[in-house]
Amino acid sequence: MNPIPSVRESESADDAVPGRAAVPAPDAGPWHAPLAAGPIFATVTVPSSKSEMNRALILAAQATGPSSIGRPLRSRDTELMAAALRALGARVDTASDDAWTVDPAPLTGPARIDCGLAGTVMRFIPPLAATATGSITLDGDETARRRPMGTILNALRALGASISGDALPFEIAATGSLSGGEVTIDASASSQFVSGLLLAAPSFERGLTVRHRGAPVPSLPHIEMTVACLRRVGARVDDSTPDVWRVEPGPVAAWTWPIEPDLSNATVFLAAAAVAGGSVTVPGWPASTTQAGAAFRSIAEQMGCRTVLSDGGLTVSGPDALQGIDIDLHDVGELTPTVTAMTLFADGPSHLRGIGHLRGHETDRLAALTADVAALGGTAIADDDALHITPSPLHGGLWRAFADHRIATAGAIIGLRVPGVAIDDIACTAKTMPRFADDWSALVAGAGGSGGHVGGGA
Repeated sequence: MNPIPSVRESESADDAVPGRAAVPAPDAGPWHAPLAAGPIFATVTVPSSKSEMNRALILAAQATGPSSIGRPLRSRDTELMAAALRALGARVDTASDDAWTVDPAPLTGPARIDCGLAGTVMRFIPPLAATATGSITLDGDETARRRPMGTILNALRALGASISGDALPFEIAATGSLSGGEVTIDASASSQFVSGLLLAAPSFERGLTVRHRGAPVPSLPHIEMTVACLRRVGARVDDSTPDVWRVEPGPVAAWTWPIEPDLSNATVFLAAAAVAGGSVTVPGWPASTTQAGAAFRSIAEQMGCRTVLSDGGLTVSGPDALQGIDIDLHDVGELTPTVTAMTLFADGPSHLRGIGHLRGHETDRLAALTADVAALGGTAIADDDALHITPSPLHGGLWRAFADHRIATAGAIIGLRVPGVAIDDIACTAKTMPRFADDWSALVAGAGGSGGHVGGGA
């Protein structure tokens, strides 16, 4: 692996000690990303999928009997979802790390639900809450109050729900049922609008047909995951017509399946091999999946990496030099921060297209990435729908997470080869990876050695 040329040393020599990074408590100040001493060889067990976990919880709350969700993810987003369902009356037991159990019960208010910064909570809970009885108020973090919600709230109003407010906080005056039927929405800002409606649709009196009208829906693999999860519990779903989804009303069976590893989170660790050299293996990588993270294998190969999928998992080996890439990430936009970090070390410019919708995620991810890359001396230019990266010498400095877990982990990847990268809020990675700082430090501490096992799942 050729070192990046002309990297300037940080002001503090301690920042450049390979593999050394203190793991902070929340609000403990900047976390100094560890620098890799050499190629990384490791097997990394990643936590379970937050996306699948929160879908399983929503469906389990509607089931005809108790559910057991194996290999659960314990993270801020999933704890918020469990707490939201408890507030509505479901009995959710999260005591065990082996399986969470959900015993459904009639959903009732009054209830106050904290969405935090979890898009799956703020967009999946309202359609389900509209089938409850009583007053239900949803609120969240300050940043969450700026995230778009009008699409799903107006859809619920069109279906007969009574809702006060167009963004967090808002109140649902639930009457015990929702008739359902047909609704047309513009889901070009987020696939979660479609998924949230579909997940509660079995509990609507007439089921639901959702029609999308507008620019292409981003992150389609997430809707495919929603459809797969619905079918797994016996719901009848017709997605044969593009941009139209029909869910029939009817009973939902208990959820009894373990949750897949989170492939999008796994890509962060696989990217370490791409950037620092060596090979990283993620065990349990499914041969077939609806997760967006599965696309990383093709992306890594296009950038010059070697990938091997076997019974032992997916292994990514870094090349002598990464290649620039011109790619449409519209359907897998959540991979953009990781891919951006990789492109900074490529042998030529890269263009990441189809990602304008990322401006409405936990933060404006395009603005965040351009600002952070510039702070380290790099060049990344955003337009309405793309990010254009030209590799250049980088130096240490503060990498701001903007309370966004994927922005934070991108900074950690860059810190493998750039001394002195300090991430202001590594604790925000607890949203989906509660032990990220520990696992990342362990990964990098083994750089230059024979490798080892990192992480213990979730």
